[in-house]
Amino acid sequence: MSSKNNLTLKSSRIRVGLTIGDPAGIGPATILTALRKLKTQVDFTVIGDSGVLARAARLLNIQPPAFKIIDLKNVESKGFRFGSLAAQHGKASLEYLDAALGLLKNNKIDCLVTCPVSKAAVNLAGFKFCGHTEYLGQRTKSPNLVMMLINERLKFSLLTRHVRLAEVSGKLKTAAIAKNILATVDGLRIFFSVKKPRLAICGINPHASDGGLIGCEEQKIIIPAMEDLTKKFKSTVTMQLLAADAAIFQAAAGKFDCVIAAYHDQALIALKLTGFESGVNLTLGLPFVRTSPLHGVAFDIANQPALANPSSLIAAIQAAIQCTLNRKKV
Repeated sequence: MSSKNNLTLKSSRIRVGLTIGDPAGIGPATILTALRKLKTQVDFTVIGDSGVLARAARLLNIQPPAFKIIDLKNVESKGFRFGSLAAQHGKASLEYLDAALGLLKNNKIDCLVTCPVSKAAVNLAGFKFCGHTEYLGQRTKSPNLVMMLINERLKFSLLTRHVRLAEVSGKLKTAAIAKNILATVDGLRIFFSVKKPRLAICGINPHASDGGLIGCEEQKIIIPAMEDLTKKFKSTVTMQLLAADAAIFQAAAGKFDCVIAAYHDQALIALKLTGFESGVNLTLGLPFVRTSPLHGVAFDIANQPALANPSSLIAAIQAAIQCTLNRKKV
């Protein structure tokens, strides 16, 4: 692995930072295979451990592509095994993120693509960790982050993230819904150049509660947020409250630019059915573009990295590049 790119870089090229995630997961291998397949003219910086990347390359039986590496040397080689759960690896995962944030702060990279981490490993290391989104929000003091999930056919913004289904209703607040919609509109305009966003808002209950016959969340919580924002947006944004199945069907047919989903699986099931390999997680509300693939660490196949599909990571890299380019135009 070269510490420098072979090509002479131009200042106009996008500089993409990639964290390897949990070193024992599939992140290192998918980075190697993804960068070998990508033919785009950008500058890649990988933040991780060179020894781990070299091991992944040997398992893949490939010559690693050329990229700049920030080598933290924070994984003990003795006893290391892909697919293992270890506190050391959880700690290393956070150190990669912290190093990436330093690069962003010092204008060394333009955007960030994060490979999966193991929440169990990070918590074993003694850190309270809910996920990348929450961690990046805390570190950058960005309180109003939105998880936007996209593929080639659909875009979703989540009103709630990793919470129990029994808690979803209690987590939904009118003010928070309004902030989510505002962030989604900004994201569509800045990252995707959508001038007049069209939003479908999913009801939490079947049939969006049938006017209050099946629950009351829509009438008491969701509709007031929509009414307030309709006055604010005037004719620049359109919103429609729909049953989740109807909202997703119509969005897939092209009627809406984004679906606001009430909870995690409301979005993820549809997203993975319509295009898992092109699926990307995009965080709205950060001072930089951050994307990630939809899959996890995949410890079960990490020692057989040829089984790991890099398509979602490739899509995440491409999305980060395009969103960064669009953001620079604003």
